[in-house]
Amino acid sequence: MKIKVSRKEHFNAAHRLFNAAWSDEQNQRVFGKCNNPNYHGHNYELVVSLVGEPDADTGYVYDLKELSDLIQEHVLRKFDHRNLNLDLAEFKGINPTAENIALVIWKILRAQIDSKFDLKITLYETERNFVEFPAE
Repeated sequence: MKIKVSRKEHFNAAHRLFNAAWSDEQNQRVFGKCNNPNYHGHNYELVVSLVGEPDADTGYVYDLKELSDLIQEHVLRKFDHRNLNLDLAEFKGINPTAENIALVIWKILRAQIDSKFDLKITLYETERNFVEFPAE
């Protein structure tokens, strides 16, 4: 019997969507306001979900306090109140779209969580725009 457990966190970060191989005009046409050379920010909502079988002794799929601590240590300390383009090596040469942010977070946490658990990242960039990795 597999069960999904989830932990929701949030962070604030700035970014600019920009492809260095394109002209300024093409970047503006494709990315619009998100291409602001002075960057712009979001209040991201992050949902980290794990799927697994409950432990016979604890009844937990995964200790959610431990999951929160992992997210705090490996994601929030790195991402919160940062400029993703300038401050995080993970985005050197990678456009920090919501899709790529979710993928980077997944890779960071995948290295910390036993592979017996399925890991899913849901990242809300706004109340209406969100991405999930991996996709179902």
